[in-house]
Amino acid sequence: MTSLPAPAERLLVHTRQVTTCGYLRQDGLWDIEGELADTKTYFYRNGDGLEREPGDPVHHMKIRLTMDDAMTVRDAVASMPATPFPECQGAASPVSGMVGVTVGAGWRKAIDAAMGGTTGCTHLRELLAAMATVAFQTIPNYRMHQRRIRGDSALTDGKPGHQMGKCLAWDFNGPVIARVAPAFVAWGASSAP
Repeated sequence: MTSLPAPAERLLVHTRQVTTCGYLRQDGLWDIEGELADTKTYFYRNGDGLEREPGDPVHHMKIRLTMDDAMTVRDAVASMPATPFPECQGAASPVSGMVGVTVGAGWRKAIDAAMGGTTGCTHLRELLAAMATVAFQTIPNYRMHQRRIRGDSALTDGKPGHQMGKCLAWDFNGPVIARVAPAFVAWGASSAP
């Protein structure tokens, strides 16, 4: 299916836009930036009386994570240009608690440890979770692209890539692995009779 079935007649009420980008810096580090904006199509007034015109952001948050090639966070900053309450602004600084964390297994637990519950902001935590995928799409893939351009052999440590075994296409027993990484067909399967 290339598109969704036609919807019922409806009215657009709320839009959340999430944009995430990966950048290679001149110093060899990486910036992964995320931005989240929530808008309504109607005039909005919250419990404190804060008013927003249609299209004005109710939430607008930005995060920049600076990482090294190992995807370890070297710096983490956040800004909150629009929030529903002035107290929300205090949730930006706990993002710095992500410094030293490596994207991979345990990423969501690290987010909760640094800024979970009432320490942080739900929207910033959601944005950080999405940014991990962008780091994977940016850093190892671009380094692999650079190796190909130079004519270097692919780096391999005898282990499957991070994406393998984590979705339908990358099933260790599926046709994609058989075509592009046959050494990993049936990876981890028991060799017991």
